[in-house]
Amino acid sequence: MKNLGKIILLLFLCAPAIYASVVASVSDKSIAVGDMVTYNLAITGENIKRPQINRLCESDVISSASQTSIQMINGDYKKNYTLSYKFMPQKSCEITPIEVEINGKTELSNAVNIEVKATDVAKDSDFVLTLISSKKEVYVGEPFELTILLKQKQNAEAVDSKFIAPELKGFWIKSESKPERLEEDECTITKLSYMMSPQREGNIKITPAQLRIASRSNTRDSWGAWVANLKWRTYFSNEISLDVKPLPAGLDLVGDFTIEAIADKNEINANEAVNVTLRVKGKGNLEDIKTFKPYIEGVSVFDEKINIQNSTLSQKMAFVADKDFVIPPFELRFFNPENKEIKTVSTKEIHIKVKNASPQAELLIKREEQPKIEPVQTVQKEFDTLWAVLTFMLGLACGMIIVYLKPWSYFRKEKKLSIKEPKTLLVKLLPYKNDEKVREIIEILEKNIYENANLEYDKKALKECLKKYSLI
Repeated sequence: MKNLGKIILLLFLCAPAIYASVVASVSDKSIAVGDMVTYNLAITGENIKRPQINRLCESDVISSASQTSIQMINGDYKKNYTLSYKFMPQKSCEITPIEVEINGKTELSNAVNIEVKATDVAKDSDFVLTLISSKKEVYVGEPFELTILLKQKQNAEAVDSKFIAPELKGFWIKSESKPERLEEDECTITKLSYMMSPQREGNIKITPAQLRIASRSNTRDSWGAWVANLKWRTYFSNEISLDVKPLPAGLDLVGDFTIEAIADKNEINANEAVNVTLRVKGKGNLEDIKTFKPYIEGVSVFDEKINIQNSTLSQKMAFVADKDFVIPPFELRFFNPENKEIKTVSTKEIHIKVKNASPQAELLIKREEQPKIEPVQTVQKEFDTLWAVLTFMLGLACGMIIVYLKPWSYFRKEKKLSIKEPKTLLVKLLPYKNDEKVREIIEILEKNIYENANLEYDKKALKECLKKYSLI
């Protein structure tokens, strides 16, 4: 009798452990692809540590909820917890037992199997999602159109919907159209198009697009009452596989193009600008075309950024020179996928006449004439000697005066050039642009002046160039 109280106390303390349990279940054990499943954990006991569940059957948990209820059995109160997790399995799987800590002890739930069946989308289904590609075989960089069609019956009920576009990894997206809607056979058809091109060769797949539709459904809660809920179902489109082929070696352009260059004038005054507009038209990867800026000796060339609108590329350039020059042909080389040929298109050369051109002075080297030696008398020789001595003395005196006054310092100050004036510096350096170092500085100055760039040039190299050509 003395130990009866201890036994009763022990049974009381052990009661929660006796009732501790974890039971797992699912709302549906057999579903179709795209249906949502609710995974439930019914937990009995005290001091429950809620498990962290983010993925089930290799699918992300979309939402979670919890519910608590209290039951009285044989005069004892028992707490029940229900944890719910909604997810969308893509294939058949087994949910392994889940560990739950109850009263400091770890309890395991039972395993649950789910069968996921493929969905056969019938033509008369309420929602039909389709992917259509304009081409099945393309080359790297070749544009093609991907169209997404959603067909929905007008009487189909949908409380809410969510569209998930296909993954387009491995593609450049050139443009995306706005959704278009039209009515056809008591159905509403929504059309969305992408213009895109593959980034690499090989077999590239475009994953199915998804449309999640929410409809109303009535279910019973734990108390047996009917509750209105939203039931989500996902509709999938077909998958597209593209065979992407590599371009011939040395080429990065694919398509079919034409090119033209138009000059606003063919005759200018010295140091006046000739404006040339270059246009490339056609279907292809225009965005991969680089600047056409040419190098012409003795001519300053200024180019603007390339502009692309729809199927036309344009670039403007200005040419400035003080003598006649020729703008060479602009050339474009590409692969035409229609006839499997490498093509080259080019413009014609443009001859520019410069009026009032400054002629270049010829460099002439003259030799001093050797004086003729004639016989002279002795008196004449003595006179010449005296005159030479006087001339030497006079020249020496003049030299000392010049060294003292240093008149060349005045000319040097006038000749000194401020490197803080970019435009003045550019004008001074242009005649010497054949020098590689000078040309690099000129290109930076042009971008800073005409393109509002903020580039730094090597000031040490600039000083060396200025000294080399006696500009400071």
